[in-house]
Amino acid sequence: MAVYISEVIQHVLKLNGHLSICLLLSSPILLSSPPPLLLLSSPLLSSPFLLLLLLLSSPLLSSPLLSSSSSSPLLSSPLLSDFDQLPHDIPISATIADIEEKKGFIDYYRFVIEVRTRGGSKYLIYRRYSQFFNLHSDLELKHSPGDQGTSGPNTCRLPTLPGKVFIGNKKEIAENRIPELNTYMKRLLGLPTWVLLDDDIRMFFYQTESDSQHQPRALRRLRPPTRRVKTVKTNQTDVFSSPRAEVVFDFSGSGRLELSMKAGEVIFLLRRVNTDWLEGTVSNRTGIFPESFVKIIKPLPESDSDGESGGASGKGAGSYSCLRCYLLTPQGVDTRDVCVEEDISTQPSYKELLARMRDVFKVDGNIALNYRDPEGDLVRLLDDGDVALMVADGRGQRSKVKRPVNQFPWELHVTAASDLSVYNTEI
Repeated sequence: MAVYISEVIQHVLKLNGHLSICLLLSSPILLSSPPPLLLLSSPLLSSPFLLLLLLLSSPLLSSPLLSSSSSSPLLSSPLLSDFDQLPHDIPISATIADIEEKKGFIDYYRFVIEVRTRGGSKYLIYRRYSQFFNLHSDLELKHSPGDQGTSGPNTCRLPTLPGKVFIGNKKEIAENRIPELNTYMKRLLGLPTWVLLDDDIRMFFYQTESDSQHQPRALRRLRPPTRRVKTVKTNQTDVFSSPRAEVVFDFSGSGRLELSMKAGEVIFLLRRVNTDWLEGTVSNRTGIFPESFVKIIKPLPESDSDGESGGASGKGAGSYSCLRCYLLTPQGVDTRDVCVEEDISTQPSYKELLARMRDVFKVDGNIALNYRDPEGDLVRLLDDGDVALMVADGRGQRSKVKRPVNQFPWELHVTAASDLSVYNTEI
């Protein structure tokens, strides 16, 4: 009997009739015990006519559930596709809107990506190429066919990710990757729906708290080209009515665009660059500087705010943190303030600090990184463990030294690697 019913149900499944199964199993012919011998031995067993006989004998055919009314749940409910059954927060498309330079201890560019979900919502995320690379590597481990090219139940052909570029201008490399990464994301999100449910894909396109708090700058690829009209300002005869600020802490610029200034100087303000930086002039010198190093005497009018936040209403310490560093040479000490887009609590790696100091001071030959311990002696840094010790000592001395709110509590002293005379060797 079990074999007989199994074979009949297989016929029904071939006809793709889920409703027919319900009708079939309710047929009094099947439910009779024992079933008619004619049916068990008849060649009609392999014929659709038997199915018709069984279906027509089902009492469910006269049920109100199968009435022609449009309210009938069995007949009026359409079958949903796999795509229609996806959760509303699943990403279905993504497009790069712009690139942004991130000036951390290591400068890099990241992609501003507009993501659309199945539910119709849109949001922005910020991702580096290395994050694309890590995502693709994880997906290859889980879903790529084996070495023999054999495909399994959880395998599929992944799109091709553009390869790494080790030499070249970082901005040009990022710009050139935009069309390739757009194609990659389009094909990735066009894979079967079960792939879209992969945790790695969902986490990559998920808008983190950091993503939601960041304000985009331009979104050049989502906006029509515009032209900024600058108004010509008349010369002000009364300099004391001009927007200005007093320097509270010395600032030694690390680039040609940055304005070095001394405590006590008065800076005449020209414009606001962004939440954290101002542009000003002093002693016939013009440049940009962090707002945390000055005290505003007369603020800029809001119309002179060119940055993405458009005013000083943002967080005081801003997204920039400044690192005081010194280059010790036989000719003297060169002081610089290096401002990076990192939180003041960030602990960089030894390699990041070494690369940044080489770039800042443009020194030929090998250099050594050092810090001063609580006794004032120089201690050489050799690895990440030494960096952690330096950061801990700096935090312990924070209350003893007056600094800007966004200045790191530790300082770097750069020397020639071969110069051992700077160390206290007395026992």
